[in-house]
Amino acid sequence: MVSAGPTTELLTVTDQPLDLAAHEAAVADRRAGAVVSFQGVVRDHDHGRPVTLLEYEGHPSAVETLRAVAAEIAADPEVYAVAVSHRIGRLDIGDVALVAAVSTAHRAAAFAACARLVDEVKARLPIWKRQVFADGTEEWVNCP
Repeated sequence: MVSAGPTTELLTVTDQPLDLAAHEAAVADRRAGAVVSFQGVVRDHDHGRPVTLLEYEGHPSAVETLRAVAAEIAADPEVYAVAVSHRIGRLDIGDVALVAAVSTAHRAAAFAACARLVDEVKARLPIWKRQVFADGTEEWVNCP
């Protein structure tokens, strides 16, 4: 892909597994000297408590919010392209819940833009996470 200006590509909220390579390919740009990507992976603990699984539920406005966040990051003049997706449904330990990729001319800008993208998605996306612990208890967290 060669783009004339900043773009947002591959933006989705899905119950299907996420593909990091597809996100990186979506932001490829001949002008880019840097592509930075991120995967949010389900871990087996939270605050010292063993976690067995997560379940994400998304509000119908989640895709619209994801597009808005991606567009804000893509509006940065140093950013060439942005791709970001969040998974919903049941996720097991090791599954990928969030994938983000950003391309820019230089690595510092790409790292900064990708970090902003992930932080804004986590802060604003109307997706709720239910954690199930090894002792059978559960809690809802990250509800914006």
